[in-house]
Amino acid sequence: MDRLRSMELFAAVAEAGSFAGAARLLHLSPAAVTRAIAALEERLGVRLLNRTTRSLGLTEPGAGYLASVRRVLADLDEAEQVAAGATGTPQGHLRLTAPATFGRMHLMPVLTDFLREQPRLTATLVTLDRVANLIEEGFDMALRIAQLPDSTIVARRIGTVRRLLVASPNYLGRRGMPRKLSDLAGHDLIAFEDLFDRTEWRFVRDGRTQSVDVRPRVAVNDALAAITAAERGDGITGTLSYTVAAQLTAGSLVTVLDDFSPPPVPVQLVYPQGRLVAPKVRAFVDFAAPRLARALGLERATAEPRSSHSSPERCR
Repeated sequence: MDRLRSMELFAAVAEAGSFAGAARLLHLSPAAVTRAIAALEERLGVRLLNRTTRSLGLTEPGAGYLASVRRVLADLDEAEQVAAGATGTPQGHLRLTAPATFGRMHLMPVLTDFLREQPRLTATLVTLDRVANLIEEGFDMALRIAQLPDSTIVARRIGTVRRLLVASPNYLGRRGMPRKLSDLAGHDLIAFEDLFDRTEWRFVRDGRTQSVDVRPRVAVNDALAAITAAERGDGITGTLSYTVAAQLTAGSLVTVLDDFSPPPVPVQLVYPQGRLVAPKVRAFVDFAAPRLARALGLERATAEPRSSHSSPERCR
């Protein structure tokens, strides 16, 4: 078996987490996939996978090899896409990642609309509430809600979102509207852990950061769970503006302590910088940026991509 094919099989096994899963994906028998991986390990002289009767996992050398394999396969796919771009028809497979809530609410509908217009493309959307390494994890691009650190990433700005505190009118009618940060000590707080710490919440006013010690009644790691609890009248929670746009319009939630909201955070489509940009990536960026901006009511998307050169902030 040639080296490129063995790389593709190894990447498929790692993605699927099993020989059988990779075999189904590649329309091969599990035995053929098992033999191919064994031959690859023999040729390299190292074990790439730990096998048990119930699980399959990467060894340390296997994880390093997988990162290299993904780069090789991505470069090959990019070269083919650029060559195919001469015909003006994006094709192949597009692999994206986005924060879980944003991916479910906004990116997935745009992606499926895009695929209707691009019959020669398929796509995978992986929702992750962490910052993925695009190259090592085999992603063509990502949507990030953050200031970006200096890097080789190219960013297409879509707009901005704000971090807000919200509560239901029913809750505030019972407990009163907080007017200053210290008032939060007398309220039931719902901590969304990706934005707010369990013990200290930080705010910005007049350019200065202020903090307040808190004791949340409940902490969750899912934005929609926190929002649902706030809508029920269970307390005050913090979230990003795009997650509660509908609730604020409907009046089921209202903002709290607006004067202490930090500066807006940019929403950006990003992809690795290089001499060549695959047609599938450029086509999706051009299609998605204005639609996402309209869907979120964000400021107008910028016309051209740019390399990121700004201060680091936690990405969402």
